[in-house]
Amino acid sequence: MNEENYRCVSTGNDQMDEILSGGFPANSINIIMGEPGTGKTIFAEQMVFHHAKDDGRPIVYLTTLSEPVAKVLTYVQRFSFFDESKVGPVIHYQEIGSELAKKGIEALLPCVRETIHTVAPQIIVIDSFKALHDIAESPQQMRRMLYELTGMLTAFETTVFLVGEYTDEDQRAMPEFAIADGILQFLRKSKSRRDERFLRVLKLRGSRYSEGLHGCKITSDGLNIYPRLVTPSVAEDYRVNNERISTGVDGIDKLLGGGLLTGSTTIVAGPTGAGKTTIGLQFFLEGISKNEPCLYVNFQENPSQLGRLISSMGGDVSKIKSPYSEILYASPVELQIDSIIVRLFLLIREKGIKRVIIDSIGDLAMAASDSDRLHDYLYSLIQHFAIRGVTNMLTYETVGTMLEGVRDGTSISRFSNMSDNILLLGSAREPDYSRDMRCIKARATQHDLRPHVFKITSSGVVLN
Repeated sequence: MNEENYRCVSTGNDQMDEILSGGFPANSINIIMGEPGTGKTIFAEQMVFHHAKDDGRPIVYLTTLSEPVAKVLTYVQRFSFFDESKVGPVIHYQEIGSELAKKGIEALLPCVRETIHTVAPQIIVIDSFKALHDIAESPQQMRRMLYELTGMLTAFETTVFLVGEYTDEDQRAMPEFAIADGILQFLRKSKSRRDERFLRVLKLRGSRYSEGLHGCKITSDGLNIYPRLVTPSVAEDYRVNNERISTGVDGIDKLLGGGLLTGSTTIVAGPTGAGKTTIGLQFFLEGISKNEPCLYVNFQENPSQLGRLISSMGGDVSKIKSPYSEILYASPVELQIDSIIVRLFLLIREKGIKRVIIDSIGDLAMAASDSDRLHDYLYSLIQHFAIRGVTNMLTYETVGTMLEGVRDGTSISRFSNMSDNILLLGSAREPDYSRDMRCIKARATQHDLRPHVFKITSSGVVLN
């Protein structure tokens, strides 16, 4: 088969192209569907401006019975990808709603035919295509028009996007879904505090696209897309790396046979005030002192609060933003776990991160749509860490001495199989208000199971 048949049309978004395994098939007919406000029109316009080149073929954006061109242009100007110089010479906005209102859906064919012969566009967007069903005299008329339109578009080298407010039920009933080469669905899910947007690929002929829900967010730059984290391919390699790195807490290193195995995952669990964040910061600062690239992912303390904690432990705040360290802060109120992934792995690649601290699992649980989604997210994340040799520490807030999560009611057993080590901290208790720590799990390590008393001092955790 000719290589041209495999050519892809980029969406202009690296993450979306990753999901689509390169982009949409060239010279294909695709449906972009979703309820109002989900981001489908922004996605189409962002793609259109990406392909608007002065030395390239024109692009045509047809509006039907939804919004007039003037209104479309008013809103698209608010995004950074908008380029006024491209509107007219390269991007041709055409309003055909009045013709459709007068003559019915049969008016679409001559409009498209004339556009093809006079403009020779590389991309055609029809928004909204679903609105044509509202003026069709019968389903049979709609099918006949679609048959002729498909034949016309297929004969010409152009990639077509049909945008519409389609529902899941429409997929089963409307004929355009049968002829579509690609179907992209945008969704919005309401939570108690905010809405979350997702997209998924329902169909893409000849492509190994990534299935499932992928997070997205509308910003001033357009649509930001966060591909779903999937478990990496693991080669059948059983070579053992017994190298250990220090936690920064001498007593913990002894408990774990000399430190943490490289690429391992450690959960530090305990109630509020038990010292979880302090241990995480000691692990972070220890890496900085050894010139190891480190990343601290935090959802509770903002940068100024975290700076005070680091200073109180004798750390040099000026070195936190350095070639060897990075702090990634995200408010738990607006947290979307998919967005954190893209930012996290970008930093890992750019800085060669070898230590990661995530504080805490509970905040991720609150941001996840459901517990299964969180479990899959963490499992895939930890597998990526293991393959890259990234040693990571996750904090987990418990209820008192119980191993149940304080925020979401999940049990630590939900995540214990993913971890190599689990350190359980006890809160201060009478009569001397001492804290204790137990290592209840340590893979491939002869560890001490007994509780050990520790104190939180000006230099951090000190284990007796």
